[in-house]
Amino acid sequence: MDSVLVSACLRGIPCRYDGRDKASPALDEAVAGREVVPFCPEAAGGLPTPRRPAELVGGDGHDVLDGRARVVEDTGRDVTAAFVDGARRALAAARRAGCTEALLMPRSPSCGHGAVYDGSFGGELVAGDGVTAALFERNGISVRPVPGV
Repeated sequence: MDSVLVSACLRGIPCRYDGRDKASPALDEAVAGREVVPFCPEAAGGLPTPRRPAELVGGDGHDVLDGRARVVEDTGRDVTAAFVDGARRALAAARRAGCTEALLMPRSPSCGHGAVYDGSFGGELVAGDGVTAALFERNGISVRPVPGV
């Protein structure tokens, strides 16, 4: 059976920074007939739920992986190591399950694909990918947008 890794919050697991989920009924159709591997990179990286909001500072997830950018909470605390560790764990889970595709939470500093918040904590989106999305792309796992989210 074809497998797809999906952000755990999109599957109704309350693991977002605010302690909530972001269940998406449209996701059910997108994953119909496939084995779904729910995964939260931030929780896997050791961050609590709920947790402080975090954004990418100095670039996107690709820049974080290359050591040119950081992930920082709204308090200024650097949580880059947790985000990178969680991304690596997500990649390992995807590989174990044979996933070649992922459906990830939009705009997230971990899972965002194509647009992420700019680090000003003012709600500004910029072009780029989250840390996990970037790592997946570098390792041949395609990241698709989630319909209706």
